Amino acid sequence: MSNTILITGASSGIGKATAQWFQAKSWNVIATMRSPQQETELTQLDNVLVTRLDVTDTESITTAVSAGIERFGSIDALVNNAGYGAYGPLEAFPMANIRRQFDTNVIGLLAVTQAILPHFRAQKSGTIVNISSIGGKMTFPLGTLYHGTKFAVEGLSESLHYELEPLGIKIKIVEPGAIATDFAGRSFDFTNDESLVEYQAIVQKLMSGFEQALSQSSPPSVVAEVIWTAITDGTKTLRYTAGEDARMLTTNRKAADDETFIGGIKTQFGLSS
Repeated sequence: MSNTILITGASSGIGKATAQWFQAKSWNVIATMRSPQQETELTQLDNVLVTRLDVTDTESITTAVSAGIERFGSIDALVNNAGYGAYGPLEAFPMANIRRQFDTNVIGLLAVTQAILPHFRAQKSGTIVNISSIGGKMTFPLGTLYHGTKFAVEGLSESLHYELEPLGIKIKIVEPGAIATDFAGRSFDFTNDESLVEYQAIVQKLMSGFEQALSQSSPPSVVAEVIWTAITDGTKTLRYTAGEDARMLTTNRKAADDETFIGGIKTQFGLSS
């Protein structure tokens, strides 16, 4: 019997590439997204169930998990991929936007995980891959909200692994670097208030710095392959980086003290005093 994977945020980017990768490896795929009626590629593939799941809507989560089990009999792996990045000066964000960032990237991830755990617990097996970011190990300017959520994903994943490992359930963290997805488009929520004049110099420097970083990005298939490795390698490895820039930056972060590393980021973005 084929293994089955459930992926959140599968309409584009890393999620879609992962759905295509696992389908090509003869897995059953539950490809979930907020607007499945707009999907045209994954619906053409064998053994792929495209269904609605909004990580901020608990009922949609429960329905999607049930639909996947009903279609394929069981679920063997979950990829918590749905998310986006809110960037900008903290002062410029309405509280509703702050809540949306955490509701999507943290609370939503926990809700999907919580919904699938009874199934994994009953079958005494399962792998949960949480998509973090190098932004969960280090920060860039104006990313207070985004980095806050990804640091949270790192911590909750590491802690969760203690309680789930004795039950036969594995936790894996995948940390991509810059990936050529629509993260810079619909998955990138930049909020600015030009009347807050004191922040505008750093806003301009950040935008130009991001354009440079994205020009060196890896394709989403690079992350899909790392997710495949994380789920199938049979090891207890907790963290996996994805992309050459991710490997370089995480190595540099480990080697440097705070002042040195943060000083390097300031220089990179032209913020050195």
